[in-house]
This record gives sequence, C-alpha cells and structure tokens, in this order.
Amino acid sequence: MTNISVQYEPPLPAKETLPTMYDLPSEDPTEPGLPDEFHNFQPELLRQTFQPPNKDPDLLFCGADMNLYYDVKHPKWYKRPDWFAVVGVPRLYEQRDMRLSYVVWQEGVNPLVVVELLSPGTEDEDLGETIVEQGKPPTKWEVYESILRVPYYVTFSRYTNQIQAFHLVGDRYQRTELSQGRLLLPRVELSLGLWQGSYNKIDRLWLRWMTLEGDLILTPEEEAKQRATEAEQEAAVAKEELAAAKQQKDRLAAKLRELGIDPDKLS
Repeated sequence: MTNISVQYEPPLPAKETLPTMYDLPSEDPTEPGLPDEFHNFQPELLRQTFQPPNKDPDLLFCGADMNLYYDVKHPKWYKRPDWFAVVGVPRLYEQRDMRLSYVVWQEGVNPLVVVELLSPGTEDEDLGETIVEQGKPPTKWEVYESILRVPYYVTFSRYTNQIQAFHLVGDRYQRTELSQGRLLLPRVELSLGLWQGSYNKIDRLWLRWMTLEGDLILTPEEEAKQRATEAEQEAAVAKEELAAAKQQKDRLAAKLRELGIDPDKLS
C-alpha cells in the first residue's frame, strides 16, 4: 500500500479592504479647497442660470474657482470664490479677451454676489469662524464683508443641503431670512434657491437661479428639450387636426353619395 503525503497549506488571509473614494477625497487638509465633481458642476449650473432679465448680458461676468485680487496695496493677495457674479463689467476683459483672473482695481466693479460651497477643509473660514494670524492675509469672510463689501454672500453644503444667505447691512453681514426657501435679489430680478432635479444626469438638490416668483431659469440644454417637446406637441396637434379634417371630409362624401351625388365629380 502506497502512502500519499499531503502537504498542509495554511488558509489564505482575509481579503484586504482597500480605501475607497470616501477615504481618499480630493480635499487635502494641508491644501484645502481642491475641487471634486460637485465643485465643477454646481458653479456651471449657477453660471448658466444667472440671467437677469433687466440687465444687458454683455455686461455680466461670472467667475468660478478664479483668483479674485482685492487689495491694490497687496497685489498678490487673492481669494478664489467657488462662484461669483459681477454686474456692470464687459463680458470680455477690455472687450476682447477671456479673463485669467478678476482684478478689482482694474475692473472698477466689485462682485454683487459670492457663493461658497462648503467642504470640511474650508467651512470654518467660509463661515467667518477662523481668526487671522498677524501679518497674514484676511479671511474670505473679511474680504467679502469689509474690503469688497459684496452685497450678498451665500454658502451651500452638499452634505447637509443647507443654504445660508447673508446680506450686507451697514458694515456687517446679517443672516437673511429666505422667502419660500429662496434669497431674493430685486436688483437683478432674480432669486437663488434649491431645486431637486437632474443636472448632468445627476439627480440631487442643486443651487440655481430662478425668477423672483420662483420659476426656473432654464439652462441651454433644458431650453432645447423644451423646444423639442413643444415641437412634438405642435406636430401631434397638427396630426390630430388633419385626422379630424379627413374624417369630416369622409362623412361629407358619404352624405353626398346617399343623396346620389358623386363627390369625386364635384369641382
């Protein structure tokens, strides 16, 4: 009888769990504010829907994640808002070129509204809860409130879906009560609020511009879909009208035949 030797093999170790996207976000505590996908899509939706009906579109500028230089005495100091809008400046820099940055002492007009999208690395500064070290540049809150005196400042957290709005009253920002969940800006006949819907095929709560009454201002894609839907509806109505006219013609022809008249011989 032959003895068969069986070699013992230890069991394989448990499958190692690798870090996921949530463990490895773009945000870096040492370099706060690095954008994720939301920081790309949300500012673009704001840009597409910022369409004041009472303003010349050629005298509007929207910036996103762009250097905003604010102090002529410290020309290299800047902030980088997630999104901001300026009313009363040419769409193009000196009417001829796309902007590389927004330099307030050259442009001569400060932003009307600034939006910051809260993230763990920037939330404290965005909400004015950090203290500036001596000799360091001021915080975003101080720049928007005291230096640029931006009339409207809005923060939005995609983690809590909370919108907070502040209006400059005198020398200080005051929390603004929203009207039916929206910030009203009568100067540009717009309001800013939350909308549940699909943008770039992502369904969630988005921050977007609306009319003062709360009607959506459509993006170019939404306008195209609306026109296509209206064209389909008009085609359907025309088809129904043609079918009804044909039915009426057939009934009339049948009636004439009952009277002994051949409708095909009528002029």
